[in-house]
Amino acid sequence: MNKTIPILTGAAILIVLTLFNTTYTVNYHEVAVATRFGKPAGVVRDPGLHFKAPFFIDGVSKLDTRLQLSESNLETVLTKDGQQVVVKAFLLWRVDPKSDAALDFFTSYGTIDAASKELETRLNASIRGAVGQFAFTDLIGANSRLPDAEQSILADLKRNPMAGVDANTVGLSQVVLPPKTTIAVVKRMSAVQETLANLEESRGQAEADAIKSQAASQADTIRNFADQWAAEIEAVGNTEATRYYEQMKKEADLAIFLAWLDTLKASLSGNTTFVTDMTKAPFHMIDLDAATDANGIPQPAKRTFGGGSGSQK
Repeated sequence: MNKTIPILTGAAILIVLTLFNTTYTVNYHEVAVATRFGKPAGVVRDPGLHFKAPFFIDGVSKLDTRLQLSESNLETVLTKDGQQVVVKAFLLWRVDPKSDAALDFFTSYGTIDAASKELETRLNASIRGAVGQFAFTDLIGANSRLPDAEQSILADLKRNPMAGVDANTVGLSQVVLPPKTTIAVVKRMSAVQETLANLEESRGQAEADAIKSQAASQADTIRNFADQWAAEIEAVGNTEATRYYEQMKKEADLAIFLAWLDTLKASLSGNTTFVTDMTKAPFHMIDLDAATDANGIPQPAKRTFGGGSGSQK
C-alpha cells in the first residue's frame, strides 16, 4: 500500500507531461508552423486542439495573423521643390495566412518582432523615395496630397514585398519642418505680422487725425454760429433795454418804486428772518410810518446805513 501511492503519483505526472508534450492549441487569429527536428514540416491553420510528437521530435511556433503596427523613424526628406521636411509614417501589416506564405515568413524572420524591425528599415527607405516626389505645398494645407503620398509609399513597399508579409495600410503621422527651418519661418511670420501691425497702426492714426480735424472744424463752426446768435440776441436785448430805459427816464420815480418792489419781493420770498434798517430802501416800504412824496410813494428816511432797526418775519 505504501508503494502504490508513489507509483500512481508518478504515473499521473508522466501522463500529464506526455499530454503536455503531445498536444497544442491554435487560436482563431493564429497559424502554427510545425517543425520536426528543427526543420519546417507544415502549417496548421485550423483553430482548436492538435497533436504532435513529444519532446524534441516536433516543435510548434505560433504566428499572430492580426494586424500589426510598425512605425518609421523621423526622416528628413528633401521635397521636389527643394524644401526640407521631417516625416514619420506608420504601417499596418499582417502575416499572410495564404498557402505557404506563413511558412516563408517563419523561415525568413522567425518572429513578428524580427519582421517588424525589417519593415521599419524598409519603410524609412520608401518614405525618402516616395515623399521626395512631392512638392512642399502638396504635403500641407487643406488641399494637400497626403493620401497620394501614402499610397506611393505603400506601392513602393509592395513592389519589393517581404516574404509572408501582407502590407495593408500606410499613413503619414507627422509632416513638420525641421527645427532650424521652423525657427526661420516663425521669425519671418513675426516680421510680417509686425509690418502689418505697423501699417494698421499708421492707418488708424491717420483716421484718428482726420476725425479730430473734422471734429475741430465742426466745433469752430458751432462756436461761430453760437457767437453770432448770441450777438444778435444781445443786440435785440440792448434795443429793448434802450426802449425801456427811455420810458423809465420819463417816469423815474415810478421806475424806482417798481425796482424797490421787485427787490423787496425777492428778499422776502420763502421763510426768511431779517434784522435790518427799515429807514433804508427798499425795506422802508414795510414801514407804515414812512413819509411819502407828492405821488404817494413811500420814501426812505436815510440814504445810508445807520441807526434804527426793525424786524420782519
